[in-house]
Amino acid sequence: MTFTRHVGLMVALAAFNAAAWSQEYPSKPVRILVGFAPGGGTDIMARAVGAKISESLKQQFVIENRPGANANIAAKLAADAPADGYTILFMSVAHIMSKPVYSKLGYDIERDLTPITVVSNVPNVLATHPSLPARTVKEVIALAKAKPGELTYGTSGVASPEHFAGEMFKMMTGANLAMIPYKGGGPLAVDLVGGHLMSSFSTMPPIIPHVRAGRVRAVAVTMDKRATVLPDVPTIAETVPGYAMSTWYGAMVPAKTSRDIVIRLNQAMVQALALPDVKERMASLGADIVATSPEQTSVFFRSELEKYTQVARAAKIRGD
Repeated sequence: MTFTRHVGLMVALAAFNAAAWSQEYPSKPVRILVGFAPGGGTDIMARAVGAKISESLKQQFVIENRPGANANIAAKLAADAPADGYTILFMSVAHIMSKPVYSKLGYDIERDLTPITVVSNVPNVLATHPSLPARTVKEVIALAKAKPGELTYGTSGVASPEHFAGEMFKMMTGANLAMIPYKGGGPLAVDLVGGHLMSSFSTMPPIIPHVRAGRVRAVAVTMDKRATVLPDVPTIAETVPGYAMSTWYGAMVPAKTSRDIVIRLNQAMVQALALPDVKERMASLGADIVATSPEQTSVFFRSELEKYTQVARAAKIRGD
């Protein structure tokens, strides 16, 4: 047998074995890393999707919360994990926002991780504690200008969606708010409800139950259109023309994960997002289901990275 023919047979056999192996995937539990504390938007979305793909792929997809460093601890763990499909990073726009802000992440989201899909997109909510004497965007701006640095707003960390939303608000209004970082939207919501924090630009999922119960006040939403679940709440743009941002959620795996496994995971997630009860759950949280292909997700990630790199530079947002 010639060397060329021998190599050709080896390549063909390897391809056959990889395809056969991916068809058996998953043959053991899969961990889904979430970079925020339980109860936040990323955690809520991950659990909704994870439960359904556990059913469809007949294997446990286990949520593992690894909060800290604006979710970058979880992202580094995912980037360093074996590329075998048994570690998934359930991520958000926060991971894209981190790249232009942190100089020493220890991983590169474009080089070390591969997109599966964008799951959903939700507006953030400018929410305040009911004791705050400001019921409109105009009144919040006036209060922040009258008492510079005294009005606090909570975030899930430096370079989180809440942080970018707050900094964009400050840039466009001249309001002076002080940022307080937390390890996730869950702990942030607890302090806002308790009156230890006066305001936030919270993602919709963790804050909306408190809005409905009257424990916090929804002043405005951050997208350029009103939210279906909060139709009476205005947009910030109605007072501050041009203001618009949202938080989206997605999933990634280590960069060298086989194409077959990426496609299998993508199909399982897209199918889960099409289920009536998942649609209903997402809608109740104010989320629009997205469900993109890996290729569409890559294009979207690049455009978002360009957008938030410009914002980070203009607002001088630095994480280190």
